[in-house]
Amino acid sequence: MRPLQRQSLLAILMLAAAYKAGAIPPQAPQPKVAPRAPTASAGTILAGDFKIAGMAVNSVTGEPLASARITLTNTRDGRQSRYIITGESGHFEFPALPAGKYSLFGAKRGFVAGFYQQHEQYSTAIVTGAEFETQSLVLRLVPLASISGKVFDEAGNPVRSATVQLFRRTTDAGVTRVVGGGTDFTDDQGYYEFPSISPGEYFVAASGRPWYAVHSTTFKGEGQPRANIPQSLDVVYPTTFASGSTDSDGAAPTEIKGGDQVRMDVHLSPVPSLHLVYNVPESQQGFSAPSFQQRVFGRMEFEQQIESRCLGSACEVSGVPAGHYTMMQWRDGKQHSSEVNLGRDGEELDFSHLESTSEVTLHVNLPHEDSANGQVVLALQNKANSQVVASSVLDSSRIAKLQAVPAGQYAVLVGGTDRPYAVSRVITVGKETAGHDLEVPANGSLDATVQLSVGVASVEGVVKRNGKPASGVMVALIPKDPESHRELFRRDQSDLDGTFVLRGIIPGTYTLIAVDDAWGFAWLEPGILSRYFAKGQNIKIGELMRGSVLLPDPVQVQPR
Repeated sequence: MRPLQRQSLLAILMLAAAYKAGAIPPQAPQPKVAPRAPTASAGTILAGDFKIAGMAVNSVTGEPLASARITLTNTRDGRQSRYIITGESGHFEFPALPAGKYSLFGAKRGFVAGFYQQHEQYSTAIVTGAEFETQSLVLRLVPLASISGKVFDEAGNPVRSATVQLFRRTTDAGVTRVVGGGTDFTDDQGYYEFPSISPGEYFVAASGRPWYAVHSTTFKGEGQPRANIPQSLDVVYPTTFASGSTDSDGAAPTEIKGGDQVRMDVHLSPVPSLHLVYNVPESQQGFSAPSFQQRVFGRMEFEQQIESRCLGSACEVSGVPAGHYTMMQWRDGKQHSSEVNLGRDGEELDFSHLESTSEVTLHVNLPHEDSANGQVVLALQNKANSQVVASSVLDSSRIAKLQAVPAGQYAVLVGGTDRPYAVSRVITVGKETAGHDLEVPANGSLDATVQLSVGVASVEGVVKRNGKPASGVMVALIPKDPESHRELFRRDQSDLDGTFVLRGIIPGTYTLIAVDDAWGFAWLEPGILSRYFAKGQNIKIGELMRGSVLLPDPVQVQPR
């Protein structure tokens, strides 16, 4: 079945589906009532001779779910739908249906709402017909879980107003990565809570300020004591994970299953605060205090406890623990940055080696027949760490200006609200590159012309296992050089009759594969994807192709 919803621009640009914790409130206690029969609401689905029926159950315990809302929708016309509220048996039934394809969706308080056989944003559509068994379906809903705990200081006392971050390790779209799952702040008892989360592997990290911390307010030379400030008070708390690590590379995840209520306490220990000094040149305008970022699971997080003070042109930064940072500073209207290792108290910051960022202007050429009625967003993704560093909406002149871009190698990504696009060519002064790669210099500006391709073709086919249609199978259309062009991937999940549709395909050469049990599997990791190519189907989508391409031969399921 096609994706359940259009990916947001952010998801397109980041090449990942965002994980959102806390979308459904926790289940409240339910009063005991006498068993009742299911109730239904008739929608606009026309009458017919077929029936879709089954049971909604707890995916963990297998128990039937009462008071679950089950919705059936015609996949060809979303306005045609019916719903039913299950009784104590968890049974649902939609009689008198015409032949067709239908999505089956379940929701209940305290559970993750989901479609039939849902994986990521894909699901299996139910197909009615004499040859299909549709009256004993099992719709499994996953119970929500929770994580809570307290943040303690080195004396075992609660830390109030600490920042607590939740991270989730997920394998989505064939790649394993860690994504943010939410932020909370501790109360006066040091308590935090993430009450409604999906099952998965999670990390919890906390940061805060020691209540007793006092940093120097005087400017002394290197190695000289700071007046009246005991070293035991001149401390900070580094960001610390529940496993005790202060580095995300050494943090250990906790597996959370459906329905779990897990306590994860965090214990903070103080470390000496660095005092970093610098001078403000009189000749430079807009000279700002530096800021510091650390990498946490590939994301850049600002150090929150920094204090800065100046006496004339002499300035000092405190509240920074030793470590590796990206130091950033604004001056002369530009952002400057560099990687730095900070470990020496009283160190003088050297801004001379910081590289200024550049402004990148992209002139966009759309396909000649495309009017781009919707919004188009362009972004630059750092090829070294896969981070999107800047983005801009294409204006009416078909120009996108991206500010404060650090020097480096980038992939130009594009997302559209009305149709899928991809970058097919990038042209800079004296250089033309097939594909989406762009090199941004330091300390300047860059103008480039970007040629876009638009996805207007579809591929339709059927998946078979041992000669019979197979449902719930991941179907993937793989471009050439897949690791560099993940934006060209197209995927679907086969429906009850084994059929699938891949939409919005950008012109190019592809390999089509069908892999069993591939959801939650890192199939895009180097060396894994290639083993499926031999039994895949080669497909070429030409520049002038429009509409649907119907595959004459079935796609054979390959084992994971």
